[in-house]
Amino acid sequence: MERSKPKKTFHFHHRLPNFDGSKISALSDHFTPLPLPQLVHMVLSEIRHNRLFNIPGSLFFYPGKQDPFRIERYGTLLATPLGVAAGPHTQLSQNIIAAWLCGARYIELKTIQTLDELKVSKPCIDMQDEGYNCEWSQELKIRQSFREYLNAWILIHILHKEMRLEGPVGTLFNMSVGYNLDGILQDNVQWFFNQMSDCSAALATARDEIRQIYPAIDSLEIPGTISNHVTLSTMHGCPPEEIDKIGLYLIRDKRLHTTIKLNPTLLGADTLRNILNDKLGFETHVPDAAFDHDLKYHDALKIISSLQQASTEEGLDFSIKLTNTLESINHKNVFGKDEAMMYMSGRALHPISITLALKLQEDFKGELDLSFAGGADCFNIASILACGLKPVTYCSDLLKPGGYGRLWQSIDHLRNSFASFGAADIESMILCTAKDKRLNLREAALTNLRHYADRVTTLPAYHPNPLLVPAIKTRRPLGWFDC
Repeated sequence: MERSKPKKTFHFHHRLPNFDGSKISALSDHFTPLPLPQLVHMVLSEIRHNRLFNIPGSLFFYPGKQDPFRIERYGTLLATPLGVAAGPHTQLSQNIIAAWLCGARYIELKTIQTLDELKVSKPCIDMQDEGYNCEWSQELKIRQSFREYLNAWILIHILHKEMRLEGPVGTLFNMSVGYNLDGILQDNVQWFFNQMSDCSAALATARDEIRQIYPAIDSLEIPGTISNHVTLSTMHGCPPEEIDKIGLYLIRDKRLHTTIKLNPTLLGADTLRNILNDKLGFETHVPDAAFDHDLKYHDALKIISSLQQASTEEGLDFSIKLTNTLESINHKNVFGKDEAMMYMSGRALHPISITLALKLQEDFKGELDLSFAGGADCFNIASILACGLKPVTYCSDLLKPGGYGRLWQSIDHLRNSFASFGAADIESMILCTAKDKRLNLREAALTNLRHYADRVTTLPAYHPNPLLVPAIKTRRPLGWFDC
């Protein structure tokens, strides 16, 4: 639960309600996780009034068996192809639950690493227009993170029952780990892997904690495996041999379905700057060093081929996630003076990520399993899916006014898009968009991606807004969740 008070910079503050209705007066700029009993009490008392965390029930997603945009991932049917990308909005259990309520079914959990006592620069996010963030943003220790993910896992199953939703829970929690193999091999990260694979003991303890508040907990079937798949997030500048080594470890030793998140710098300096600065007109400056120390395109092709082969041999799925944030020079007055670099996300990243998706699919003849994050919003979600990119995860868009409720807009746009095509599923929508009955599904998706990449840099939505004011903050008092 986060509350901000008027200041010259953004900070997270917490004023937590006690069971007796009083409030803890102390304020802090550190996350304070809620105990599970308190969270269950809060959720049950609000959801029965058709609201939760200040989100009205009108923005809740209610899946239907005939929804045409359902997908399957790792053997699980997802009610939507949408999710939330690993970021500041997937750390606390409240965040995850709010995203799920509004339609996110693929939840990329915040990246964990062995160094879990970091000093995070504050403020660490600027979302005035295109997004920028500082590199470090993990604010919980690994054991706290696991507990938040377990609490969210339990509460989503409770909400599925209380909201009388149709079908299975159909939600995936995707682990995200970093940032080098030595760190991943450390005891605390290995403990995290073990707990996410089998949380039976922790789950039994959690059931005991909330049985008096929610006796129906004993009637719920909650899987003891929270996740058997992982996304590797590597630090900017991670050597190619290290990425390959980590990927092989996750596949062969941990036996996890594995996704590798790639950086936009793979496009190369000339192509990327031509898109970002010349065609789009953003002032963001990506230094030569970003291209020098990041993974090179020819190395990426070797890594993808290597990990594809390993996954096939192990009977696992392998995929690519596009894209990570874009390293750039700090030219704004938001972050501290010690932050020489900042990392771009949001709408300016969208044409870059789409162009990189096309480049990779052309080289792999459209056969790559690509998931997507990079300026996704309600206006481009149908185009992204028509290119065969899924699931699609959101970050920057949800950090703007409206928050998780903006997911409802994406689902509404999707329903209208599928209806306009008369498409019964995503495959039909891809084929209809291509408008060539001679093409198979893979060829149609690649054709759509070519067409979209050709026109995306010309769309006004991805050009700078000259009317932006210096700040969007006002003196209006903020509610507990309206920050």
